[in-house]
Amino acid sequence: MATERSSWARRAAAVTVTAAVLAGAPTSPAAASADGGTARTPLTRAQLQRELDLTLEEAGYVGASVEIRDGGRLIRASAGEAELGGGRPVGRGERFRAASVTKTFTATVVLQLAAEGRLSLDDTVDRWLPGVISGNGNDGSRVTLRNLLQHTSGIHNYDYTEDTGQTAADFERTRYDHLAPEESVARAMKHAPDFPPAAPDDPAPDWNYSNPNYIVAGMVVQKVTGRSWAQEVRDRIIRPLGLKDTYEPGDDPRIRGPHAHTYQRFPGSTGWTDTTERNMSMADAAGSLISGQRDLDRFFTALFDGRLLPPAQLAQMRRTVPANDEIRQAFPELEYGLGLMRQPLACGGHRWGHGGDLEGGTVRTGFTEDGQRSVVIAASGKAPGDEQLLRAERAVQRLTDLALCGRTTD
Repeated sequence: MATERSSWARRAAAVTVTAAVLAGAPTSPAAASADGGTARTPLTRAQLQRELDLTLEEAGYVGASVEIRDGGRLIRASAGEAELGGGRPVGRGERFRAASVTKTFTATVVLQLAAEGRLSLDDTVDRWLPGVISGNGNDGSRVTLRNLLQHTSGIHNYDYTEDTGQTAADFERTRYDHLAPEESVARAMKHAPDFPPAAPDDPAPDWNYSNPNYIVAGMVVQKVTGRSWAQEVRDRIIRPLGLKDTYEPGDDPRIRGPHAHTYQRFPGSTGWTDTTERNMSMADAAGSLISGQRDLDRFFTALFDGRLLPPAQLAQMRRTVPANDEIRQAFPELEYGLGLMRQPLACGGHRWGHGGDLEGGTVRTGFTEDGQRSVVIAASGKAPGDEQLLRAERAVQRLTDLALCGRTTD
């Protein structure tokens, strides 16, 4: 298992935790259930606004918005600035880059194709893309589609900043560059695998979050269907569900429609860099979608209630394995399915969903196991440093738990 993690790998780890379990939060299901008998009441709109204001302050965000669904009840709040110096507050219902929440869409399409008998999760990558996973010990004849979706392939998590650099000037120089999926995968192949691919029945396999896994999965979708993964997501998910804010931008660096700006404080810089405009081709099927809070709630609700997948494939998707020890040192109990995460809630039970991180932006989703409560959080403003990341995640964790668990009552 790899012992070193690049900056993008650390950001990917932030994606996987989805603001779930941090220091001060429960570290085991038993601890999470300890207050199971405590009465809790849903947040009011005024309480949600106060909690979001506190989250903004604790996390150091520029702006943030949150949407909570509690049965048929929907409440929203927003805080902070949509654009620094512009005086416009963050609006409700604005679009944002979904980042790695894209992975759940991609996994859903792969599982739909499996349900149709057009591929199998036990197919090797070589069956569909011979020679793509090769070199430096990488072997596509051993890596299965299940390994890709589960992050148990061992494929190294290639960080594009290894080639572009990590400063604000580096970002400005490369923000409009196109990076083809084949090139992303080829660069990952310059690294030896982190570990051998896991067997399908291994309950505790080696695991490492790797964006190239999902880029390869998108390439497989195109090989099987003759159409891009983005076209399949559009026709199988976006259009049938009537998702009005969700689309794949291709090389268009803009976000169409109402949106807040995103800001990153890069290493060595004391000021904010506006990261809103950028070509997301480097993320591809791992993280390029644009969406909105209502759309993400509709998508996950449809996924969990069986409108997108037959029971057998949904069960496969929700079959989780433990994340690696390195991540669990900071994020206890993290488990990963096929494009889904499961983590304990402070009030007992678990939450399902996925999250996303990119330069300047944070997205978190959470759904209770019965599907009755959900939360989608979008925020702007990220600063470097593990300590700051931890503070921000703690703040979002508190808000996530309050959204899904409610407030304790005396």
